[in-house]
Amino acid sequence: QVQLAESGGGLVQAGDSLRLSCAASRRLLRDFAMGWFRQAPGKEREFVAGIIWLGGGTRYADSVKGRFTVSKDNALNTAYLQMNSLKPEDTGVYYCAVGRLVYTELVSATGYDYWGQGTQVTVSS
Repeated sequence: QVQLAESGGGLVQAGDSLRLSCAASRRLLRDFAMGWFRQAPGKEREFVAGIIWLGGGTRYADSVKGRFTVSKDNALNTAYLQMNSLKPEDTGVYYCAVGRLVYTELVSATGYDYWGQGTQVTVSS
């Protein structure tokens, strides 16, 4: 079992930045990956970014490339999502998730085994 705790959400204006954190309750094994997803009201949950725990390979949704950066701190069992140049369309509940995944599987929510409770990000225009 892995418990995940997100933090760092909030209300910001367009163009601002936020950094989300996702802390895992235990050390993540080398074959794990962590993903960030978001869900806006009335929409399906969508992939935002993901990172392979061993090696640090990353993947991003086209809508956030160049603005968001995912990173990790192995010693703290924590991943981060740095969000810059935020837009109103980035508004939603952001979730982190972990699972035993390879790079090509990062974008699909069905491959993740454990999910955090979510943190709200609201970007006003």
